Amino acid sequence: MRIEDITWNKWRRGQLIGFSGLDGTTDYANGLIARTVSGPDGIEVREPGTCTILFGTDAGAGGSIRFGGDYFAYTGKDGAVIRGAVLDAWHLLIEGPCSVGEVSVAYKDRESSGESAVAHVHKNGRTLLGARAHFQENLVDSCLNKVMAARASWLESKELPKNCSPLRRKTLARALTVMKSQICSPEGVIRHRWSTPDRWPHKDMWLWDSAFHAVGWRHLDPVLARDLIEAVLDCQRADGFIAHRMSPLSVSEFTQPPVLADAAKAVHELNPDLTWLAAVFPRLERYLRWDMAHRDTDGAGLLEWYIEDDPVCRSGESGMDNSPRFDSAKALDAVDFNAFLARECEVLAEFAEVLGLQENKSYWQAQHGRICGLINERLWCQASGFYFDFDPSENRRSSVASSAGFLPLICGAPSQAQAQQLAAQLADPEAFATAFAVPSISRRDAAHYSPDMWRGPVWININWLIIRGLERYGFHADAEKLRTCTIAEIEKHCGNFGTFFEYYDDRGELEPPALLRKGVCNPSNCYRQVIHDYGWTTTLYVDLVLGPGRRSSGDGGAARF
Repeated sequence: MRIEDITWNKWRRGQLIGFSGLDGTTDYANGLIARTVSGPDGIEVREPGTCTILFGTDAGAGGSIRFGGDYFAYTGKDGAVIRGAVLDAWHLLIEGPCSVGEVSVAYKDRESSGESAVAHVHKNGRTLLGARAHFQENLVDSCLNKVMAARASWLESKELPKNCSPLRRKTLARALTVMKSQICSPEGVIRHRWSTPDRWPHKDMWLWDSAFHAVGWRHLDPVLARDLIEAVLDCQRADGFIAHRMSPLSVSEFTQPPVLADAAKAVHELNPDLTWLAAVFPRLERYLRWDMAHRDTDGAGLLEWYIEDDPVCRSGESGMDNSPRFDSAKALDAVDFNAFLARECEVLAEFAEVLGLQENKSYWQAQHGRICGLINERLWCQASGFYFDFDPSENRRSSVASSAGFLPLICGAPSQAQAQQLAAQLADPEAFATAFAVPSISRRDAAHYSPDMWRGPVWININWLIIRGLERYGFHADAEKLRTCTIAEIEKHCGNFGTFFEYYDDRGELEPPALLRKGVCNPSNCYRQVIHDYGWTTTLYVDLVLGPGRRSSGDGGAARF
């Protein structure tokens, strides 16, 4: 990789800085995590406490920024240079003109000893910041050249695909810096290396995020990709349950979309390992059995997401937190849940075959057929040519046409004629053919629309799934069009903002930072702004560029980094 691939002309807000589990031991509770701020330029420490470091120079239009996620070199328009690197899980060393602002007194979510959570010391033009619980003042004298070289070595060892445009090279390079920074070392109940959606504010491990992360990592490090899946399984209960959110210290009480087997298949396809497959297979089986036993609340054969009372997050379990699908419903036979489940059953049947487990194969094949049949019987609306959730309490289908309605494509439930009708929805400007597709709800559903998470904006994981579904049914031109548009949108905004966003405006009217998150857009509230350096946007971008069928193509594909 070339230095210019990670060199930008502007310091951008929201890029995360942290120590990577690829370089050593991370610390969930006390590790130092920061992000870039702009206007004025600087760094804001967010974990384990908060403080702001402002640079004593301005890059302006004539500066140069080299940013690696765990190290940086900032050259102001006046020629002044500020460099920095994370030394370990707890320390950030900065060299050059800067000032430290107010430091928080209390550790977040913990009892305060009266001391600040973040300590700092200045010496000879250097500033050392660190988590007070592990602060070592003498590290201010560390050899910064050596540390920066160590942090850069992993990135510089990666050879980007040939024939890429300059923007694609920069976007891929930026993707690698994000991916590296989001890896954590084994800790507590998590016995494998694991990943976070964005290190801050979502510092925990999440079920379906981890699966999508593994899909991207398979191109760089298949051993790590397998670790990311096994890390989730490390937290599995004896009865098969897997929580939607896990950490070295705790787990949540509900689950999330079952996509682990499909991710394992993607990893296995590029780097087969039957020993690993045999080890994870029974755990994947137990998880699906738990879902089928505990999420079919009406006993009619299709699964329902757990729906909460939280008005801005009615179904965190579904992953589509604030989708209008859940606004008034108490239970829904969910299109996405059952499409995911059917696909997982199909994959487990394939795994059972290669592992020589004929009885298991027959069982999962039967489950796949059963669920696909019920999806078509209960969730398909012939008049609309689309799949909808079914409300058993009302004995009718929901009226909300959401992007979830395309997901039966991934499990093979639709007939070819039904798949053609779904593809037509993607081409209809009154339905899902928005400026940037695929919106999370149809344009016809104007009453529920808002530029807010799952009420309109586009999510890259859903596009990735729909692309795979279209390819499954032979709609290769439609799949390629969506793939190309998705890549272009990510690259455009990475070029403008230097980051990968959680979601994007389907109308093409708002820049991602202006979108709402659960009702508001408030940059001072970490959960009320679009997340930056978002994990699955990053990893699935890598897969869209480098995935099977494109590894030797003229658009810059390559078999591996």
